[in-house]
Amino acid sequence: MARVEVEMPQMGESVMEGTVIEWSKDIGDNVEEDETLLEISTDKVDSEVPSPQAGTLVEKLAEEGDTIEVGQTIAIIETDAEAADTSGAGDSEQTNDEPIEETTGDDSSEEDGERIEVEMPQMGESVMEGTIIEWAKEIGDEVEEDETLLEISTDKVDSEVPSPQAGTLVEKLADEGDTIEVGQAIAVIATGKAASGSSASVSTEDTSKEDKQETPETTSQPEPVSTSSDGVPSGGTEPQRIGSDGRFYSPLVRSIAKEEGITQEELESIDGSGQGGRVSKEDVMSYLEDRKAGKAQPAASQKATTGLSKPSTKKTPSQGEQRSISAGELDIQRPAENVERIKMDRMRKMIAEHMVRSKQTSAHVTTFSEVDVTNLVRWREANKHKFQDRAGVKLTYTPLFIEKIIQAIREFPLINSSVDDENDEIILKRDINFGLAVALGEGGKGGLIVPVIKHAQEKNLVGLARSVNDLALKARNKNLSPDDLVGGTITLTNYGSVGNLMGTPIINQPQVAIMGTGAIEKRPVVRETEEGDVIAIRHMMYLSMSYDHRIVDGAHGGAFLNRVKELLENFDPNRAV
Repeated sequence: MARVEVEMPQMGESVMEGTVIEWSKDIGDNVEEDETLLEISTDKVDSEVPSPQAGTLVEKLAEEGDTIEVGQTIAIIETDAEAADTSGAGDSEQTNDEPIEETTGDDSSEEDGERIEVEMPQMGESVMEGTIIEWAKEIGDEVEEDETLLEISTDKVDSEVPSPQAGTLVEKLADEGDTIEVGQAIAVIATGKAASGSSASVSTEDTSKEDKQETPETTSQPEPVSTSSDGVPSGGTEPQRIGSDGRFYSPLVRSIAKEEGITQEELESIDGSGQGGRVSKEDVMSYLEDRKAGKAQPAASQKATTGLSKPSTKKTPSQGEQRSISAGELDIQRPAENVERIKMDRMRKMIAEHMVRSKQTSAHVTTFSEVDVTNLVRWREANKHKFQDRAGVKLTYTPLFIEKIIQAIREFPLINSSVDDENDEIILKRDINFGLAVALGEGGKGGLIVPVIKHAQEKNLVGLARSVNDLALKARNKNLSPDDLVGGTITLTNYGSVGNLMGTPIINQPQVAIMGTGAIEKRPVVRETEEGDVIAIRHMMYLSMSYDHRIVDGAHGGAFLNRVKELLENFDPNRAV
């Protein structure tokens, strides 16, 4: 038998306490895992507190109206009571105060085992905390060494936390949605005899219950759809961990989707009822029922797409129904009511926080230059096939821009720096770690992310092209690591990729400058020749730079931008590949 403490959860960065509104369960009530125990009100939001495990509510440590601090215990859940009754026949005199060595039966096995705390890992040099997205394992589950225990989200990237050793998960020290500092314990793994003893009671009751509740085979089968040999519809994409809509899809949801022939495109069309619009098992099962009844479009008839874009056919929300907006969603429908509130997803909220923090930190100034990139464009067109044969990757304009910006930074080192406000110091950086602003998914629906080319000043054009290609592939396949996203000293954003001529990008903190490249367009331009002025058709582009006016003055910033312009315009058309 285990007594599980239910603590007041973290409900936002600045929320330190909450007030109990109402208890949903009474002493002696049986509760399922994740079933609501009580409702909590904070100055930010009202929220339900779920039970961390299945069991019986045996103690309430707060009454309705009480104000509870984050982390304070508010209830006690007793688990596996039936196993406790049968195993305690010879231990009726045992009390909770007696030492573990004096216990008998299964409980005594803990003395031969080891309890290992799993800590929140360091996920990049500037990452100090992370938020739990989802637990991949439940109390009592056996885990292998390096097997995923849970998924953590930081302001840089989502990442899986592996088990440090093989054993049994015996305790969770944080719930989904909690924000955990680096080094803080988040779980306890029991190894050896302690692991086998702690998991025995779970395997007889909880596992069978989970099989009944979670296994897709127990649900009613939908009408058959055309699928490939691996169970995924031949006309769609296999379910992925993070969709182009920026939403996270749990292993259980992906498993059910694959088993039932639901494509990624179909998953993204489902309105999720979870936090941030996340699709739950219940949402998927409801969708399957609708599909069987003909209310939802089956996978076999969905139009195949080349990307993971959200289908354009969406149901219009009924009155009072809550929608959510993914990070960069462009096709928000006209509201059914005069005013409609739409929840931001996690990625959208993080982007919003970063942009506001940057504006509050730096005094932004943006300057523009018009650049004649005709020589560069012609050289690329003439040599792109030869370059690909040599380097093994396509030659885009991005590495060509990066090469010239790096050359200019060598002449203007202040652009490659940051500001230490506390000590009133400027920190000059020798390494040029070049960030690339990447919009994920079609139309940026997957959000905005900035992977970094480390030590970019040491790479030639081939090395830069390979680095750009590698980061693009990793971003597209959701394989970026935390270290790919930290340490940047300057950033380039290509708003020209969606046809924009110019823009005023926001500085990526703690950097002091961000470059922007607009669309390259042919335009008539006046050119000076020996015979006089002529009008010529040239490839023109607007180049912008937003910089931190606290340390970069207008003259210095303008001179740097003009130097980049000169280097691009004087590109050698006879350069060897």
